[in-house]
Amino acid sequence: MHYLYILKSNRSDKYYVGETSNIEKRIENHKLGKSSFGRRNKDLQLVYKRKVANRSEAKKLETFLKKQKSHQFINRFIAGKIIPP
Repeated sequence: MHYLYILKSNRSDKYYVGETSNIEKRIENHKLGKSSFGRRNKDLQLVYKRKVANRSEAKKLETFLKKQKSHQFINRFIAGKIIPP
């Protein structure tokens, strides 16, 4: 099982979109600063997670969201107002 997840830093008002098979460990690594986003943003919170069938599907969703390059688009996606392809 894989997950698509979105983290948010309220201080910098930035999102991080990622995918993983072990969501607890991945978020812990972000919070411990083992990723560049985690090192720069200490106040991370999980704002969205979605279970998907496999890594291919998770990567497809991650790429879709990252290509939008829009804070407003991600806000609408998290709120359930946008259904991904």
